[in-house]
Amino acid sequence: MFPRLRGRWRWLVLGGVFCVVAAGAAVAILVTSQPGDVSNPDVEFTDTQATSPTSTEGEPNATGHPMDDHFVWPDFGYDKARTRYLPLKTPLRPPFVSEWRVTGRVLIEFPPVLCGRALYLQKNNGAIYKISRLTGRVRWKTKAGYLAASSPACAGRNVYAVVLARGKGIKGGRVMALDAKNGRVRWSRKLPSRAESSPLVASGRVYFGTEDGTVYALRARDGAVRWRYKAAGAVKGGLALSQGRLFFGDYGGKVHAIRASNGTSIWQTSSAGSAFGLKAGRFYSTPATAYGRVYVGSLDGFVYSFAASNGKLAWRHRTGSYVYSSPAVASVPGAGPTVYIGSYDGRLYAFDARSGSVRWAHNAGGKISGAPVVVGDLVFYSNLSRRSSAALGAVTGKLVWSTGRGAFNPLISDGRRLYFVGYSSLFMLASPARARRDERARDRLAGAAGAGAARAKRKADKRRAQAVRSHKRKVARRVAARRAAVRRNARLRRQHREICFKSHGRTVCRIPRPLVCVKHHNGRTECRPRKR
Repeated sequence: MFPRLRGRWRWLVLGGVFCVVAAGAAVAILVTSQPGDVSNPDVEFTDTQATSPTSTEGEPNATGHPMDDHFVWPDFGYDKARTRYLPLKTPLRPPFVSEWRVTGRVLIEFPPVLCGRALYLQKNNGAIYKISRLTGRVRWKTKAGYLAASSPACAGRNVYAVVLARGKGIKGGRVMALDAKNGRVRWSRKLPSRAESSPLVASGRVYFGTEDGTVYALRARDGAVRWRYKAAGAVKGGLALSQGRLFFGDYGGKVHAIRASNGTSIWQTSSAGSAFGLKAGRFYSTPATAYGRVYVGSLDGFVYSFAASNGKLAWRHRTGSYVYSSPAVASVPGAGPTVYIGSYDGRLYAFDARSGSVRWAHNAGGKISGAPVVVGDLVFYSNLSRRSSAALGAVTGKLVWSTGRGAFNPLISDGRRLYFVGYSSLFMLASPARARRDERARDRLAGAAGAGAARAKRKADKRRAQAVRSHKRKVARRVAARRAAVRRNARLRRQHREICFKSHGRTVCRIPRPLVCVKHHNGRTECRPRKR
């Protein structure tokens, strides 16, 4: 038997019991009141989408350079809408073989971009590389800063990049434009805060965000500021562009739409966050825009779809953990409009782009941090936990190919080859048949380069021979002139005839002095006239 409590002790015990019950009830309410999935499929949705450019299917001229195919992958996400979808008429299929590799020890978190015959890659130590697409040879390397976590962008003759830290111990970043040919700095602008928003280049402007919440629009040719926009939180992801509007999320838990022309706000909307909105869902993900919608992942564990015109919530779907990944949006034949995105819960999801329903979910067995990429009818992704990568059928979600390399963002492609990103190395992968054709092209170009070098050597030899002959003629003329002078002086001396010449402003006439003769070690005697 427990002793009976009297007086204030009874009230203290009853108060403690009430507090415990109330706390339990509050916890139960918090747990059961977590925001749930939402689906509003009737929200504005455009069935047709301005498709991404299809990879060039025809082969370049057989006698030309195999990389003169006019294909570009100029920005992180492929197109300005950041859809990460490259349609192909002829699908790529494994097995894939490695044609070349650029190895190193520095982390490569973001993929390269492709313009012309070269790839432009930025590593996490701030170094930017120009790499030959055909051979993998590094054409130039420049240090843009101390720390970086973004892809560059290429347009025209320039390469644009941002860095998190422009120097050791410096909290400010930098944005710069480099000459694509030699890597020289065309212009550079210091930033008051760090920047890891992969730049977007369009209509002569460079768009990106920074960690102090500022979104910049700079003039591409000289870096002049055209406008600034201030968000409520850090803007870490890239900006997506569609129909003159820029879309991005911030660390204040809001998604914004602003005008690309002047930076004025069109709309902004908030994430669901946690229970009762006690904590906003931050946005690291770079959004993609397609079908009149904006798609983006959040650190509150949801994937969102908003109407691009007014920001109305079309759907949201909870995953099991943070969504750092950026979405890929594609309409692969047989699947329809689909959003592909990874989560820290270890799954790669395929959502119906209109309703948000799950078409399939693939268990990768580890955190997916980077963005998937759809090439043809394959979805490529990397697994951060296992440092591996794989390709799935975009329609079925079934495993097609895998490798024990990779970590963040897997690759880009030109439609014939895959430029694959490992943890700290870059590889060019292709089918065995394509690899053989590329090897023949490399041999042909090397032979042409060798023939060109031989022609250049013959020309150089001819120039050297001409120079030698010219020198010999000059020496012969000098020797002949000296011998003629010797003969003339000897004749005048025999005839006792004077020669006249100017000396210190007056005319001097005299008989030539005796010759100066020198006997050489080979027994030959050489005579020269004395100096006057």
